[in-house]
Amino acid sequence: MSIDKVAQLAGVSTATVSRVLNGNPGVKPATRDKVLAAIAACEYQPNLLARQLRTSRSRMLLVLVSSITNPFCAGVVRGIEEEAENQGYHILLCNSESRLHRESAYLQLLSGKVVDGVITMDAIDCLPGLTTLIGNAPWVQCGEGNTGYNASSVTIDNHAAAVSAIEYLSQKGYQRIAMISGDLRYLYSQQREAGYRAARGAAWQAVARADGLEYQAGYQAMAELFSGEEKPDAVFAISDSLAGGALHYAHERGLRVPDDVAVMGFDGVPFGAVTTPPLTTVQQPMHQLGVRSVQLLMARIDNPQSEPVDEILPWEIQRRGSA
Repeated sequence: MSIDKVAQLAGVSTATVSRVLNGNPGVKPATRDKVLAAIAACEYQPNLLARQLRTSRSRMLLVLVSSITNPFCAGVVRGIEEEAENQGYHILLCNSESRLHRESAYLQLLSGKVVDGVITMDAIDCLPGLTTLIGNAPWVQCGEGNTGYNASSVTIDNHAAAVSAIEYLSQKGYQRIAMISGDLRYLYSQQREAGYRAARGAAWQAVARADGLEYQAGYQAMAELFSGEEKPDAVFAISDSLAGGALHYAHERGLRVPDDVAVMGFDGVPFGAVTTPPLTTVQQPMHQLGVRSVQLLMARIDNPQSEPVDEILPWEIQRRGSA
């Protein structure tokens, strides 16, 4: 099926079909929908290689995520994929686990013009190696922030969010507020732990560092916090997955949540609404983080000489039954 047949079926010119395929924002939504419907009906498959040779763009974005099993990453990727499609792009997803040797193979796609730009969700200590591999190619760091590299970034104020979480628990009357922290290779872990310590000041503190972000790691960290003589009456975890493990530990030990111990998470992933009790958490704008990542990346693809942009998105405390 040719582009001419698609144009005939949609009742538009071949130039309009081409603009839709190339993600041109000047096409009216109603016209774009007609063209996409015609493409679907015809099962038209554009010649991507020919288009790349004409436009010098592959219409592919490389997305490096630290863990695809992390519900937060999955939420961000949904936003990335949706906005990429709106821009006429597809994504190539790499589960990197923040390991440079895995990422280097994918980043070779930049030099081969197989992808036009990169979105990363890597640990901050990976960035020196990444900037060497990526060079001057368009690059956005999502969810982790930026510290002067040649990349735009989009994240939230993790320090302020952690401070607000601890203040919320304090205002609820909790005295012994502990924290389940995480891998300090990640800037968000550093910032959330620093926010916890700043908010607690001279008050009682206890920090258990989880080995990973999985549910079981939260369970083990909660067990560590309750192994001492002085038990916490509230626990703030740096992710909802870890908080879920903490809730499981509390239920197993017959602890009433939030009467015996409150549990608060971070991220706002969907499963937090259906835990027992529902999880109080810091709600991150996961979908919007993904959307803005693509928009910031497209700005640099369209204008490679533009300066990097560091963007901070809003967050909120989602008050539920666990704290």
